[in-house]
Amino acid sequence: MLKYMQYASAAIALALVPGAAMAQSSDNAVEPYVGVSVGYHDLGSGVPGDNGGIYGGVAGVDVPVSGPIFIGVEGNYHIGDGAIDSDYGVAGRIGYKIGDRSKIYVRGGYQEVDLDLVNILGGNPPPGADDSDGDYLVGVGGDFGFGESPFRFRLAADTISFDSTRLTAGVLYSF
Repeated sequence: MLKYMQYASAAIALALVPGAAMAQSSDNAVEPYVGVSVGYHDLGSGVPGDNGGIYGGVAGVDVPVSGPIFIGVEGNYHIGDGAIDSDYGVAGRIGYKIGDRSKIYVRGGYQEVDLDLVNILGGNPPPGADDSDGDYLVGVGGDFGFGESPFRFRLAADTISFDSTRLTAGVLYSF
């Protein structure tokens, strides 16, 4: 699955090159950012205990396209508790900039989830049981800035193949 994430990342990066060139030649600038996030991930399997907290980071870049509209790419990695050992992925974003510091967006990409089968099953899994799963991710979110600070507060809601619910909040630092 890592191979597919690398291909998706390369494709998204290549798609951003023309927009990045346009942004560099105007008053608009490419906006890289990093951040920390916490959240809740419910796998939606119906099995008791199929959820957990997630704690990690994000990094990405947004490129202005036209006026307040932007596109971007973002990667994330989280460790988890409960049913989640970790999750990580990459997503493309398209959104609308509100003022100088806030944005709302939709995103789509790929997310891989490493499961804690001992926690989910309440004991050791059968030999050879697959403890990871991945699929497409879709979501919405907002990054909200305050004043001239380079920090922004983030709220996001995602689903992985419309089976799970993933809610995150975080703090971003824009360069």
